[in-house]
Amino acid sequence: MRVLLALPGLHRYPRGAEIAFISIAKELAKAGDFVTVIGSGYPREAEPYRFLHAGSLSRENFASFPTLPVLRNDYAYEELTFVPALVQRYRPSEYDITLTCGYPFTNWVLRRPMWRGKRPPHVFVTQNGDWPARARNSEYRLFGCEGLVCTNPDFFERNKTRWRCRTIPNGIDSERFQPGIPRRHEFNLPEDRLIVLMVSALIPTKRVEMGVKVVSRIPDAHLVVAGDGPLRPAVDAIATHFLPGRFTRLSLAPDQMPALYQSADIFLHLSKEEPFGNVFVEAMACGLPIVAHDSHRLRWIVGECEFLVDTVDPDAILRNIALARHASAAQRQARATRALAFSWSKIGNMYREFLQEVAAR
Repeated sequence: MRVLLALPGLHRYPRGAEIAFISIAKELAKAGDFVTVIGSGYPREAEPYRFLHAGSLSRENFASFPTLPVLRNDYAYEELTFVPALVQRYRPSEYDITLTCGYPFTNWVLRRPMWRGKRPPHVFVTQNGDWPARARNSEYRLFGCEGLVCTNPDFFERNKTRWRCRTIPNGIDSERFQPGIPRRHEFNLPEDRLIVLMVSALIPTKRVEMGVKVVSRIPDAHLVVAGDGPLRPAVDAIATHFLPGRFTRLSLAPDQMPALYQSADIFLHLSKEEPFGNVFVEAMACGLPIVAHDSHRLRWIVGECEFLVDTVDPDAILRNIALARHASAAQRQARATRALAFSWSKIGNMYREFLQEVAAR
């Protein structure tokens, strides 16, 4: 099977969707498929797939641009600059199936009409939400796909009557993310404090500022935030006020993240809705107790034993952190065992089966 995965940030940014797509590409290639990846980065040595460069401008360039129909955010602006090079690189006759999670422009390019022959069927992945598949107004009326990968059961239930769907979660590299010896000195973290870790983009929906205020009420706690984004100045300012000497913000390469998880005591995440949330599985694989917003979707990922709560209530978050800090070694091992169900090798097999089904039809 000849498979194409296309997304502006591939080989350029270590973000959630990009990490997921590269992991999928590797698993498909290892299984024997001929896989091509098109992104705005550059080829890397020893990858099992073919990489094609298609340049684009970074979304950071568009942070202050106006919100318009079709160009609703900086992601859309970034994707628009990706289109000219993608059109040049994309030759439909070379593929049996295509994948993206980018809408509108990448989806439109991959599904454009052909003057001769037939274009390959297209699979859309709901990495960033299922809104393109559900909405029927404005540019969303032009959405289409031959297969829809739903990253959680909620998305599947909402879309199963309209699209050919399959529930396939994201995964982790289970050889890297596992319980390990803390290495706090590598990150200049205190050895004698409770380390509360947030791994999050610094954007409003992640509610990192609330995390700062809650942790400030725990005298022996040190908050670590791994991430970056437009709210960086605001988060730094509020942390200086509420957590003087007890706050660390980091921007790390992906290969450093397992050691950071292993060096923490509790994982805190306050976003109320995530399409999937790789960070939950990463934390779980490293044995960390999880304090997060309670939802059916999250319980589907982490199970019933975690410290989930209505995060609208700061006191409730505080109580659950107090409970989580006393999690037993057996509970930590149970988390790591549960996370094995989300290994990329298993997720890759699920993708391959669905892509073969879509291509055959």
